[in-house]
Amino acid sequence: MLRSFVLSAVLFGWALPAAAEPVAADLELVLAVDASGSVDDEEFDLQMRGIAAGFRDRKVRQAIGSGPHGRIAVNLIVWADHQEPKDASGWFLLSGDADAEAFAQLVEAFPRRQNGATGIGEGVAAAVRAIEANGIAGVRKAIDVSGDGRETAPREYVVLLPQARIMALSSGIAINGLAIVNEDAALLDYYRTEVRSGPDSFVMAAADYADFAEAMRRKLIREIEYQPKLSEN
Repeated sequence: MLRSFVLSAVLFGWALPAAAEPVAADLELVLAVDASGSVDDEEFDLQMRGIAAGFRDRKVRQAIGSGPHGRIAVNLIVWADHQEPKDASGWFLLSGDADAEAFAQLVEAFPRRQNGATGIGEGVAAAVRAIEANGIAGVRKAIDVSGDGRETAPREYVVLLPQARIMALSSGIAINGLAIVNEDAALLDYYRTEVRSGPDSFVMAAADYADFAEAMRRKLIREIEYQPKLSEN
Protein backbone atom coordinates (compact mmCIF):
# COMPACT_ATOMS: atom_id res chain seq x y z
CA MET A 1 0.00 0.00 0.00
CA LEU A 2 2.82 2.40 0.78
CA ARG A 3 4.28 1.61 -2.64
CA SER A 4 0.99 2.61 -4.26
CA PHE A 5 1.05 5.83 -2.31
CA VAL A 6 4.61 6.63 -3.33
CA LEU A 7 3.72 6.08 -6.98
CA SER A 8 0.67 8.33 -6.65
CA ALA A 9 2.71 10.97 -4.86
CA VAL A 10 5.26 11.04 -7.66
CA LEU A 11 2.63 11.11 -10.39
CA PHE A 12 0.67 13.95 -8.85
CA GLY A 13 3.47 16.16 -7.66
CA TRP A 14 3.81 15.26 -4.00
CA ALA A 15 7.00 13.58 -2.81
CA LEU A 16 7.31 11.85 0.55
CA PRO A 17 9.79 13.51 2.91
CA ALA A 18 13.23 11.92 2.94
CA ALA A 19 12.85 11.05 6.63
CA ALA A 20 9.71 9.07 5.83
CA GLU A 21 7.64 11.25 8.12
CA PRO A 22 3.88 11.05 7.53
CA VAL A 23 2.51 13.34 4.84
CA ALA A 24 -0.03 15.78 6.28
CA ALA A 25 -3.52 15.98 4.78
CA ASP A 26 -6.84 17.41 5.89
CA LEU A 27 -8.68 14.13 5.30
CA GLU A 28 -7.93 10.47 4.61
CA LEU A 29 -10.97 9.11 2.76
CA VAL A 30 -11.65 5.57 1.55
CA LEU A 31 -14.52 5.15 -0.90
CA ALA A 32 -15.71 1.58 -0.19
CA VAL A 33 -18.00 0.56 -3.06
CA ASP A 34 -20.40 -2.39 -3.21
CA ALA A 35 -19.90 -4.79 -6.15
CA SER A 36 -21.83 -7.74 -4.70
CA GLY A 37 -24.24 -9.93 -6.64
CA SER A 38 -27.16 -7.53 -6.13
CA VAL A 39 -25.27 -4.91 -8.16
CA ASP A 40 -25.40 -5.57 -11.90
CA ASP A 41 -22.77 -4.26 -14.29
CA GLU A 42 -24.80 -1.21 -15.30
CA GLU A 43 -25.35 -0.32 -11.64
CA PHE A 44 -21.66 -0.75 -10.90
CA ASP A 45 -20.84 1.60 -13.79
CA LEU A 46 -23.34 4.13 -12.45
CA GLN A 47 -21.54 4.07 -9.12
CA MET A 48 -18.14 4.59 -10.74
CA ARG A 49 -19.39 7.35 -13.02
CA GLY A 50 -21.16 8.97 -10.08
CA ILE A 51 -17.97 9.07 -8.00
CA ALA A 52 -15.99 10.40 -10.97
CA ALA A 53 -18.59 13.11 -11.53
CA GLY A 54 -18.35 14.02 -7.87
CA PHE A 55 -14.64 14.71 -8.13
CA ARG A 56 -15.28 16.86 -11.21
CA ASP A 57 -17.82 18.99 -9.36
CA ARG A 58 -16.74 22.58 -8.67
CA LYS A 59 -17.96 22.58 -5.07
CA VAL A 60 -16.25 19.27 -4.31
CA ARG A 61 -12.98 20.63 -5.71
CA GLN A 62 -13.37 23.77 -3.62
CA ALA A 63 -13.93 21.58 -0.56
CA ILE A 64 -10.72 19.65 -1.29
CA GLY A 65 -8.68 22.82 -0.93
CA SER A 66 -10.65 24.31 1.96
CA GLY A 67 -8.57 22.92 4.85
CA PRO A 68 -5.32 24.19 6.36
CA HIS A 69 -3.20 21.72 4.34
CA GLY A 70 -5.10 22.31 1.12
CA ARG A 71 -5.16 18.63 0.21
CA ILE A 72 -6.84 15.33 0.96
CA ALA A 73 -5.86 11.68 0.43
CA VAL A 74 -8.35 9.33 -1.21
CA ASN A 75 -8.42 5.62 -2.03
CA LEU A 76 -11.08 3.58 -3.86
CA ILE A 77 -11.79 0.08 -2.51
CA VAL A 78 -14.28 -2.21 -4.25
CA TRP A 79 -15.70 -5.01 -2.09
CA ALA A 80 -18.15 -7.89 -2.38
CA ASP A 81 -17.76 -11.46 -1.10
CA HIS A 82 -16.32 -11.76 2.41
CA GLN A 83 -13.47 -14.11 1.50
CA GLU A 84 -12.31 -12.44 -1.70
CA PRO A 85 -9.38 -9.95 -1.69
CA LYS A 86 -10.58 -6.41 -2.30
CA ASP A 87 -9.61 -4.25 -5.28
CA ALA A 88 -8.05 -0.88 -4.49
CA SER A 89 -6.77 2.10 -6.44
CA GLY A 90 -4.03 2.95 -3.96
CA TRP A 91 -3.74 6.36 -2.31
CA PHE A 92 -3.98 9.60 -4.27
CA LEU A 93 -3.13 13.02 -2.87
CA LEU A 94 -5.55 15.61 -4.26
CA SER A 95 -4.73 19.30 -4.01
CA GLY A 96 -6.04 20.81 -7.23
CA ASP A 97 -8.06 20.30 -10.39
CA ALA A 98 -5.45 18.17 -12.15
CA ASP A 99 -5.20 15.74 -9.23
CA ALA A 100 -8.97 15.48 -8.90
CA GLU A 101 -9.36 14.89 -12.64
CA ALA A 102 -6.71 12.17 -12.65
CA PHE A 103 -8.51 10.36 -9.83
CA ALA A 104 -11.88 10.80 -11.58
CA GLN A 105 -10.49 9.23 -14.76
CA LEU A 106 -9.11 6.27 -12.81
CA VAL A 107 -12.43 5.68 -11.05
CA GLU A 108 -14.64 5.80 -14.15
CA ALA A 109 -12.35 3.27 -15.89
CA PHE A 110 -11.93 1.02 -12.83
CA PRO A 111 -12.61 -2.62 -13.81
CA ARG A 112 -15.10 -4.80 -11.99
CA ARG A 113 -13.56 -7.98 -10.62
CA GLN A 114 -15.72 -8.41 -7.51
CA ASN A 115 -19.00 -10.29 -7.15
CA GLY A 116 -20.82 -12.61 -4.78
CA ALA A 117 -22.03 -12.04 -1.23
CA THR A 118 -22.40 -8.70 0.56
CA GLY A 119 -19.39 -8.66 2.88
CA ILE A 120 -19.61 -5.12 4.26
CA GLY A 121 -17.56 -5.92 7.36
CA GLU A 122 -14.59 -7.20 5.38
CA GLY A 123 -14.86 -4.18 3.07
CA VAL A 124 -14.72 -1.84 6.06
CA ALA A 125 -11.86 -3.83 7.63
CA ALA A 126 -9.85 -3.53 4.38
CA ALA A 127 -10.47 0.22 4.43
CA VAL A 128 -9.30 0.50 8.05
CA ARG A 129 -6.09 -1.40 7.25
CA ALA A 130 -5.48 0.81 4.20
CA ILE A 131 -5.75 3.94 6.34
CA GLU A 132 -3.53 2.58 9.10
CA ALA A 133 -0.73 1.63 6.67
CA ASN A 134 -0.71 4.59 4.28
CA GLY A 135 2.03 6.83 5.73
CA ILE A 136 -0.35 9.81 5.82
CA ALA A 137 -1.25 11.95 8.84
CA GLY A 138 -4.80 13.09 8.24
CA VAL A 139 -6.59 15.57 10.46
CA ARG A 140 -9.72 13.50 9.86
CA LYS A 141 -10.20 9.91 8.71
CA ALA A 142 -13.35 8.51 7.13
CA ILE A 143 -14.67 5.49 5.27
CA ASP A 144 -17.48 6.13 2.80
CA VAL A 145 -19.51 2.91 2.43
CA SER A 146 -21.99 2.78 -0.45
CA GLY A 147 -24.22 -0.17 -1.26
CA ASP A 148 -27.72 -1.49 -1.87
CA GLY A 149 -27.98 -4.34 0.62
CA ARG A 150 -27.38 -5.71 4.08
CA GLU A 151 -24.46 -7.87 5.12
CA THR A 152 -25.03 -11.54 4.28
CA ALA A 153 -23.97 -14.53 6.38
CA PRO A 154 -20.43 -15.76 5.55
CA ARG A 155 -19.41 -19.33 4.81
CA GLU A 156 -16.53 -19.23 7.30
CA TYR A 157 -14.99 -16.93 9.91
CA VAL A 158 -14.50 -13.38 8.63
CA VAL A 159 -14.62 -9.85 10.03
CA LEU A 160 -18.28 -8.86 10.27
CA LEU A 161 -19.71 -5.39 10.66
CA PRO A 162 -19.72 -5.22 14.49
CA GLN A 163 -16.01 -6.09 14.62
CA ALA A 164 -15.16 -3.80 11.69
CA ARG A 165 -16.92 -0.87 13.37
CA ILE A 166 -14.88 -1.46 16.52
CA MET A 167 -11.69 -1.51 14.41
CA ALA A 168 -12.60 1.82 12.86
CA LEU A 169 -13.66 3.41 16.14
CA SER A 170 -10.44 2.36 17.89
CA SER A 171 -8.43 4.00 15.07
CA GLY A 172 -10.40 7.24 15.14
CA ILE A 173 -12.02 6.56 11.78
CA ALA A 174 -15.59 7.61 11.07
CA ILE A 175 -17.79 5.36 8.92
CA ASN A 176 -20.31 7.20 6.78
CA GLY A 177 -22.92 5.52 4.63
CA LEU A 178 -24.69 6.04 1.33
CA ALA A 179 -27.62 3.63 1.18
CA ILE A 180 -29.13 2.89 -2.23
CA VAL A 181 -32.70 2.16 -1.18
CA ASN A 182 -34.57 1.19 -4.35
CA GLU A 183 -34.64 -2.53 -3.42
CA ASP A 184 -34.92 -2.19 0.37
CA ALA A 185 -36.91 0.72 1.79
CA ALA A 186 -35.56 0.01 5.28
CA LEU A 187 -31.90 0.01 4.20
CA LEU A 188 -31.37 3.62 5.33
CA ASP A 189 -32.25 2.65 8.90
CA TYR A 190 -29.94 -0.38 8.66
CA TYR A 191 -27.06 1.84 7.56
CA ARG A 192 -27.82 4.24 10.41
CA THR A 193 -27.82 1.56 13.09
CA GLU A 194 -25.43 -1.09 11.75
CA VAL A 195 -22.95 0.68 9.44
CA ARG A 196 -22.48 4.26 10.64
CA SER A 197 -19.87 4.65 13.37
CA GLY A 198 -17.77 7.31 15.06
CA PRO A 199 -18.07 10.98 15.98
CA ASP A 200 -19.69 13.22 13.35
CA SER A 201 -20.51 10.21 11.16
CA PHE A 202 -23.65 10.33 9.04
CA VAL A 203 -25.75 8.42 6.51
CA MET A 204 -27.43 9.63 3.34
CA ALA A 205 -29.75 7.91 0.87
CA ALA A 206 -29.86 7.56 -2.91
CA ALA A 207 -33.34 6.77 -4.16
CA ASP A 208 -31.87 4.51 -6.86
CA TYR A 209 -28.73 4.15 -8.98
CA ALA A 210 -29.82 7.01 -11.25
CA ASP A 211 -29.81 9.24 -8.14
CA PHE A 212 -26.41 7.98 -7.00
CA ALA A 213 -24.28 10.68 -8.65
CA GLU A 214 -26.12 13.59 -7.05
CA ALA A 215 -26.25 11.87 -3.66
CA MET A 216 -22.51 11.12 -3.86
CA ARG A 217 -21.77 14.74 -4.83
CA ARG A 218 -23.60 16.04 -1.77
CA LYS A 219 -21.98 13.42 0.43
CA LEU A 220 -18.46 14.24 -0.77
CA ILE A 221 -18.97 17.93 -0.06
CA ARG A 222 -20.15 17.13 3.46
CA GLU A 223 -17.24 14.73 4.07
CA ILE A 224 -14.47 16.79 2.57
CA GLU A 225 -15.33 20.40 3.38
CA TYR A 226 -13.21 21.76 6.18
CA GLN A 227 -15.48 22.76 9.06
CA PRO A 228 -13.40 23.25 12.21
CA LYS A 229 -15.09 22.78 15.54
CA LEU A 230 -15.22 26.01 17.47
CA SER A 231 -14.58 25.83 21.18
CA GLU A 232 -17.36 27.10 23.39
CA ASN A 233 -16.59 30.17 25.51
